[in-house]
Amino acid sequence: MKLEWGSIMLMHLVNVNKDALKANNELAYNNRKLLIKNRVFAMNIMGAIGSGKTTLIEEAINLLKERYRIAVIAGDVVAQMDASRFEKLGVKTVAANTGRECHLDAKLVERSLENIDLEDIDLLFIENVGNLICPVDYKLGEHVRVVVVSVSEGDDIVLKHPMIFRTSDLAIVNKVDISEAVSADPFKMKADIEQLNPSIPVLLTSRNDSISIERWIEYIESILNKYILVSDCEEHVKR
Repeated sequence: MKLEWGSIMLMHLVNVNKDALKANNELAYNNRKLLIKNRVFAMNIMGAIGSGKTTLIEEAINLLKERYRIAVIAGDVVAQMDASRFEKLGVKTVAANTGRECHLDAKLVERSLENIDLEDIDLLFIENVGNLICPVDYKLGEHVRVVVVSVSEGDDIVLKHPMIFRTSDLAIVNKVDISEAVSADPFKMKADIEQLNPSIPVLLTSRNDSISIERWIEYIESILNKYILVSDCEEHVKR
């Protein structure tokens, strides 16, 4: 009798989880439609605490804010530290606190979008909560998913978290300038990522290497310009 009860409870929990993901995906779809309507390109930046997500976004803002109108949704469990870093750069920033949750969801992004004048934005960075597991299943309405890992996490970090690399559009191995000091091989990490997802581009970056940062900026501009071009073509067809 206990076994049957346990089985019933397990089935109930699984169904609740599926329903929650379905509801989230529906909200994410609505978020995407809203972004498309306003011609805003959104990037979901994921990665563990300390991987360097905030710094990479800061670098992008500094190098792109004269050419594009940028906003940031800064996800965090409770603090507003990252949000304040973006605000200092002069871009619209919304802090999305998740409380006990270890990821952003579509509802939080929906609420955050209400505080942004989307008609005045070209590029939206969504910095997810520092975690390599929880964000995997939760779509937000973004156009591109980026996963950032640091060599300081160890060069086995990729194989320990395969799903986030299989579901992302770009992978970044960051802080490669300290790889020798932490006894990590960034090229092994790159190879592990490509083994998990052969189609994903992989960048090796360091804030101290301007060339690697330029490659990060080139990636953003490349996909952003493709999005703008497609949007212009669709608008032309409508007319």
